[in-house]
Amino acid sequence: MIGAGTMGHGIAYLAARAGCEVTLVDHAPEALGRAVERIAALLDGGVARGKLTAAEREATAARIATSTAAEAAATGADIVLEAVVEELGAKRRVFQALEGAAPTALLATNTSSLSVAAIAAGLGGADRLVGMHFFNPVPAMRLVEIVPHPGTTAASVERAVAFARELGKETIVVKDSPGFASSRLGVALGLEAMRMLEEGVATAPDIDRAMELGYNHPMGPLKLSDLIGLDVRLAIAEALYRATEEPQFQPPRILRDKVARGELGKKSGKGFYVWGS
Repeated sequence: MIGAGTMGHGIAYLAARAGCEVTLVDHAPEALGRAVERIAALLDGGVARGKLTAAEREATAARIATSTAAEAAATGADIVLEAVVEELGAKRRVFQALEGAAPTALLATNTSSLSVAAIAAGLGGADRLVGMHFFNPVPAMRLVEIVPHPGTTAASVERAVAFARELGKETIVVKDSPGFASSRLGVALGLEAMRMLEEGVATAPDIDRAMELGYNHPMGPLKLSDLIGLDVRLAIAEALYRATEEPQFQPPRILRDKVARGELGKKSGKGFYVWGS
C-alpha cells in the first residue's frame, strides 16, 4: 500500500482485517507514525464496539508492516495499490518505479479523477493496471469503483473485483472517463451547493438538510466535502474542469478561498463547518 494518508491507512487497515499481509509505504516516517496511530484507533474502536476480540485486534495489527523503501516492500507482492497525492506525475512515478519489483502483481490506483490510461502510459505492465477508487472513510463506505483503461485485461479487472469483494466491498465497473461515475456526479452536486452558499440561497446546514431530508442522502454535500477534504475537492474539480471544460466543474471562489486559508474541512478543524477534536 503506497501512501500512508487518509485513504492509504484506511485501505491498509481494511486489507489486514480481511487477512492480508500488508506493507504500508510512505517516504515520510512521520506519516507512517500517524497512520499506525490511526489504525490502532480503528482497532481499539472495533474492540470497544464488540466487533473485534482482543486477540483479533492483535492479529490484525501484526499483519501490518511499515516501510519507507517502496521497491523492497513491493517485491513479491500480489497487489501494489497506490493512494498518493492526486497528481498524474506522482502516480506515474510510483508504478514506473515498482512494476519491475512486482512483475505479476495487480497494479491499482486509487485515483478519483485522473485518467487511468494516462497513469498507465509507458508502463511495461500497463495491462495489469486498473483504477480502484475507494471512498472515505474507507472502513465504512461500501463502494469501490473499478476503472479499467482500454489496455487493461479482463483478468486484471476480475482480480480487482475479487480483491474488493474480499475486503467486503461492493463494486461497479466504470469506463475510464473524466470523474468516472462517482466523482463526476458528487463533485457537480458539491460545487453547486457551494455556489448556493456563496449566493446566500440558504445556510450550509439547510442546504445539506435539503438533500438529506428531501432526497434521502445520508449526508449533505457540504458536510461531505468537509469530510473528504476541501483541498481534495478542489483538486478533483480542477482536474474535471481541465478535462471537460464544463462550467459546472469550475471551482467556485468560496472553495478556493477556504483552501487558501487552510480551512480544509474536518482534518483542519474548519471548513464549511467547525469540527471538534
